[in-house]
This record gives sequence, structure tokens and C-alpha cells, in this order.
Amino acid sequence: MDLKHFLAQSDTVGQLLFGLLITMSMASWFFIVLKAWRYRVAGRHSEQFLHRFWNAASLNDVAQSLRQHPSNEPFAHLTYHAITATRHHAAHGAHRLHEAGSATEFLTRAMRRVIDEETTKLEWGLTALASIASTAPFVGLFGTVWGVYHALIGIGNNGLGTLDQIAGPVGEALIMTGLGLAVAIPAVLAYNDCSRNNRLVLAKLDAFAHDLFAFLTTGATVPTQSGG
Repeated sequence: MDLKHFLAQSDTVGQLLFGLLITMSMASWFFIVLKAWRYRVAGRHSEQFLHRFWNAASLNDVAQSLRQHPSNEPFAHLTYHAITATRHHAAHGAHRLHEAGSATEFLTRAMRRVIDEETTKLEWGLTALASIASTAPFVGLFGTVWGVYHALIGIGNNGLGTLDQIAGPVGEALIMTGLGLAVAIPAVLAYNDCSRNNRLVLAKLDAFAHDLFAFLTTGATVPTQSGG
């Protein structure tokens, strides 16, 4: 009832601020649910690909499988482009600027581009979560200040200055601060969790890229590899 009464008594600015906080909350939970689902699906697909990769008979089998079943999974994406870059340089050499350098340099650049692309994909949505987490409390606080101001103006105009007449309108105005915190806290927790997951995925991808690079350039994996 307090919320309904607060909205009914609010002016256009107060209602717009309330609507903004609701929109920010919906956007925040959209990113939270979507990224949680993506991490879960991507993690399962990554495990499946790595198992197939390290148990494949040869790189030809891996390359053929990736051609027949293209995948946007980070490890499969990196492997496909790494194999393609190695074979392209071996077959055509360096005839253009982006192909300049030795085969290992060309492979390194190709793998780095893929890792940068995957980093960009993983960071999708984090800017929005960070922005919501940092601005929602201030939007709520501004809504409270605005509501308190108008509540006090109304009390002054009516000539009512008793505690019971002040507590109600001011308490209703504090709803905006509470709503701002309710929007910001899940966004902060989600941002920190997503950042941690991104670091773990990129660390594993970088380690896999090191092993894949060694395999493509020397024909042997790094001795410390434990994925197979």
C-alpha cells in the first residue's frame, strides 16, 4: 500500500525514476540469467570438445570433424583457425601483409586474434551490469531526495508538522533508496561472478593455445598437459 500510495502521490519525475529502476532491474536480471545459461552450455561443450580433441587419432581427424560440424565454442573455434592458418601458410606462403613473417609468427597472430574475439564475446553484457551496479543506488537516492522534498513541501503547505504526519511521506520516499539497492546488489554480485568465470575460461583457453601451438609447430604437446 505504501508503494502504491507513493507512486500515486509522486510527480512525473518520481514516476520516471521508479520506472527507470524497474527497467534497470529487468535488464540486470536478463544479463544475469542469459550469461549464467551461456556459461553452463559453453562449459559443457568445451569439455566435450577437449575430450574429443585429445583422444583424436590425428589433427586431420580434428580438422575434418570441425569442417563437418562447425562450432562457436571457444576451444573449437581456436583450434579450427589455428589449423587453418598453419595449412594456409604452408600452402601459400606470405603474399599479403597479414601473412608476413614465419609460419610460427603467422600462427601466433591468428591464434591471438581468435583469443581476442573470444575475450570480447565473454565480456558482452559486463559493461551493462557494471553500469547498473554503479548507478542504481544513486538513482534510488535521487528518487528519495526528490520524494522527501515534495513530501515536506506538501506538509508545509498543509501546515502539518507532527511526527506522524512526517514519518509516512518520508518513509514512502525511502522506498526509492531500497529499490536502488535491490537493483544494484544482484548486479554487483553477478558482475564479480562473471568476471571470475571469464578469467578462468581465458586462462584455460590460453593454456590450451600454448599446447596447441606447440603441437602444430613441433608435433608434440607440452609435457605438463593434463587435458588428455
